[in-house]
Amino acid sequence: MTGFGKATCEIGGRSLSIEVRSLNSKGADINLRLPSTVRNYEAEIRSEITRKLERGKIDVSMNFEGASADLGTTINLDLAKAYHTQLKVLAEALGETLSNPVAQVLNMPDVMKSEKKEADEKEWEQIQKCLNEAFVQLTTFREAEGQALFNDLKYRIDAIEGLLQAVEAADVTRLQNMRERLKKNVTEVIGNEKMDPNRFEQELIYYFEKLDINEEKVRLRTHLNYFLTTSKEPSSGRKLAFIGQEIGREINTIGSKANDATIQKLVVQMKDELEKIKEQCNNVL
Repeated sequence: MTGFGKATCEIGGRSLSIEVRSLNSKGADINLRLPSTVRNYEAEIRSEITRKLERGKIDVSMNFEGASADLGTTINLDLAKAYHTQLKVLAEALGETLSNPVAQVLNMPDVMKSEKKEADEKEWEQIQKCLNEAFVQLTTFREAEGQALFNDLKYRIDAIEGLLQAVEAADVTRLQNMRERLKKNVTEVIGNEKMDPNRFEQELIYYFEKLDINEEKVRLRTHLNYFLTTSKEPSSGRKLAFIGQEIGREINTIGSKANDATIQKLVVQMKDELEKIKEQCNNVL
């Protein structure tokens, strides 16, 4: 799910800024941009992200303002003197004037040494607190999006429920209309006087058993209710996807058994709503 969180804090006289962004993804795809002084806690940061955010394409950026304060910079005096001496010798040998030798010496290899200072336990506790503040903001962002997502899913499920009620209403007269149509077709072929009413009713019962959709209607309504109940559970995205598959199975069976134009139209509308539900389920954690 999409989210953004930002937090800042003061650590050792320096300002630390943390930004966390997330996009929807099936797994936890974590990208870190960390100062060198925090690299020793990279594993802990990844673990914290996975525990708090579970999954998503997650980008975490940490930045110290005045990062040079992290570096203990020293000058290798012996090496600098040696470079200076060699530069003077070279200038005299070439008959050139040596201008700004100090700047030239400082640019020579290994003259400047930067000792990187890693964050200690106390600083890590402050960093962790700041990171959690960013997580709280991101989670709040996600919850707002999640509520909007839930509202849309409920709207789609309610739409299918309404269409199911329309199917039930159409099903009341479906079999009676089919019975009259079949009787008319039979009498037109063999004549009314040759038709055995008892045999016709027996065959009709066998035929109607294949077209009965009562079980599918009951199961579909059960799945719809279960979907709404599950959508309120944490980390229910995959479970909702499975329930969506079962909803689709019942809708398809109703469509194949109904043998009725009105119900077929309602089934097409159900499938349209279900496809939108499946797309949204990909965004549910």
